[in-house]
Amino acid sequence: MHRAVMGSASQVLQATARASLCLPVLPAPRYRAMSSQQLLVPPPAVLRQPLAIPDRLLLGPGPSNVPPRILTAGGRQLIGHLHKEMIQIMDEIKLGIQYAFQTQNPLTLAISGPGHCAMEAALMNTVEAGEVVLIAVNGIWGERATDISKRLGADVHQLVKPPGEYFVLKEIEEALVQHKPSLFFITHGESSSGVLQPLDGFGELCHRYKCLLLVDSVASLGGAPILMDQQGIDILYSGSQKVLNAPPGSAPISFSERARKKIFSRRTKPPSFFLDMGWLANYWGCDDKPRIYHHTAPINSFFSLREGLAILAELGLENCWKLHKENSLYLCAGLQELGLQLFVKEQEVRLPTITTFVLPEGYDWKEVTAFIMNKHAIEISGGLGPSEGKVLRIGLMGYNATKFNVDRVLHALKDALQHCHKNKL
Repeated sequence: MHRAVMGSASQVLQATARASLCLPVLPAPRYRAMSSQQLLVPPPAVLRQPLAIPDRLLLGPGPSNVPPRILTAGGRQLIGHLHKEMIQIMDEIKLGIQYAFQTQNPLTLAISGPGHCAMEAALMNTVEAGEVVLIAVNGIWGERATDISKRLGADVHQLVKPPGEYFVLKEIEEALVQHKPSLFFITHGESSSGVLQPLDGFGELCHRYKCLLLVDSVASLGGAPILMDQQGIDILYSGSQKVLNAPPGSAPISFSERARKKIFSRRTKPPSFFLDMGWLANYWGCDDKPRIYHHTAPINSFFSLREGLAILAELGLENCWKLHKENSLYLCAGLQELGLQLFVKEQEVRLPTITTFVLPEGYDWKEVTAFIMNKHAIEISGGLGPSEGKVLRIGLMGYNATKFNVDRVLHALKDALQHCHKNKL
């Protein structure tokens, strides 16, 4: 029986082989080798040259120069974004943000993106279409928050003041009573005008009217006191590239319990998957559940942010605030000695990290900043948004906040005032 089966199988194979010999021969397909394909876009000639980066002192509104320790951290070899060592680094970043913000909020993390991403994450997760939002506008960041909120379909109301001025509790309360918002946005350090907004009492006031308090501290964190829990701030965000001296690309953010409840009781999903705090909370281990992949984090940016937060912790918040205050006062005195007018009238509400001043009539601010850049390799900046054409801005943040740098920029500015053309018309 076994031999019979084997024999029949052999016959089938032989018949199949004979049949295959009778098949028509088809022409072979004509494939062209990849090397013979004609490329329409040649390699860019500039990319065949070495990378050229000028050496400059960045004393604008940010980014600021990165210290060697953070450069070294950012240049380390990659590890996997879900490796246990990376999870440990993310946990250390959370602790560093909680210290910098002075908060115990579990929902604390770093957005994979610049401060604008944090602003969008704050608004996208806490605001739904049709909800009333009140925004304090005394510079560009209130304008940007207005733009984002309108895109979300919110009913947006503005409380507007000219650049250089700040808000007081009475004005805020009147607007809360009138508009009954679910969220109030205000900027702590308005980098476009150089105003440091007082915040004491704002959280208590907002909560009295059942409103969340959202604060932008991108330009102020580490340079001026801000105490998230003690001041009743519900959502606070910042950036990596100012006092923390890391490259732009990661943004600390934290949500109070009130804000967390608002986020997780939404009627609709946040319009952005990437910035959905439900996903991000899990990705950062803020919900006590096993972490699920959400996106590939900017690993080296997080290395840098971790070191920036470590430097802040080693120096201490109070020492860092004092350092920035002292250098700001030294700069302001030097500007006044040059005969320049400070833009923010009241000393107590001048932002220590970014000082604004007015050029004498007749000077072109673009010519002055270009002269200082080209001759002295120092960046200072003109105004932005509502302050454009009205002020020049000098930033002293973190690693750059030294009296030596103040002396350098004052010397460069004096040189510019002597050599730049003054319009006599």
